[in-house]
Amino acid sequence: MSRNDFDDFTKDLLDLASNLDNGKEVKKHLRKEGSKLSRRQKSQIKKLVKKKTGNLLKGAKRGKVYKNKGEWTVRAYNSSPHGHLIDKGHRIVGKNGVEKGFKTGVHFLEKAEKDFADDYLADTQNFIDDMLDNHNL
Repeated sequence: MSRNDFDDFTKDLLDLASNLDNGKEVKKHLRKEGSKLSRRQKSQIKKLVKKKTGNLLKGAKRGKVYKNKGEWTVRAYNSSPHGHLIDKGHRIVGKNGVEKGFKTGVHFLEKAEKDFADDYLADTQNFIDDMLDNHNL
């Protein structure tokens, strides 16, 4: 069985699970995983950002579970107004409007996502196993 066949089988099982109880268990699983990713973002912020005022940490949030093009999705994002500037980088501009350089970003969102990917796959496999056991699929 190749990896693509396994992925197709996994997607079919998740589609089947999303049809059970109107996707209640899938939504619960995704909320839990989104919260874990949000916590990973907070740990990356603590590790990578030097200036600690707390406002950037307060902005790390998990969004609602929603359906996008037929697939269940959840977002983990940073809602602070300067979060994207610290993450991606920004121009340094003086009071007279002259650019004085560029502050490179720390990319805490990408690093948290990479750090979380393996755990997400393992948690999803456990979720699928639980669905198979509990619903006799």
